[in-house]
Amino acid sequence: MRRIITSALTAAAAAAVVGGAGLAAASTHAAVSGTENFQMMTTSATSSTASVIASGVFTAPAVDHENHSNNTAKFVFSNGTVSVKHSPGTGKQSFNPKTCLLTVNLHGTYKITGGSGAYAGITGSGTYKLNILAIAGRSGGKCSQSQPPVAWHQVINASGPVSLP
Repeated sequence: MRRIITSALTAAAAAAVVGGAGLAAASTHAAVSGTENFQMMTTSATSSTASVIASGVFTAPAVDHENHSNNTAKFVFSNGTVSVKHSPGTGKQSFNPKTCLLTVNLHGTYKITGGSGAYAGITGSGTYKLNILAIAGRSGGKCSQSQPPVAWHQVINASGPVSLP
């Protein structure tokens, strides 16, 4: 009888270990691929950061840290980073010297150049559209483009395929 109980306990322990291993294996994530969307927004013409919302393969908020001198960005999430290289963009810009209204509509491409933390090994690329609507300040009763704008809305929508190991 003791032998049967010992065998039963050993089998139960083995099942628990196997079951635990199965849970551990199930909790590791498999590589995922699909479309990722990034939306960046700022209301400051002088800030080098912007708010980011990523959605698609993963959904998370981040802060966009731009390096305008080399057209790179780093999205800083709570659990890692995504680094991006983007083209300077092409499109239309206009400035109304009577109303001081600036409009900018550009489009371009980007490539994900790396990641860290939960985004280590991420790859991808895509296209973006940048829209700016701003009102320049006035100096001496005239619109001034040498001063920071009195209002600034900038939205960038980017989308493309990504692979996350």
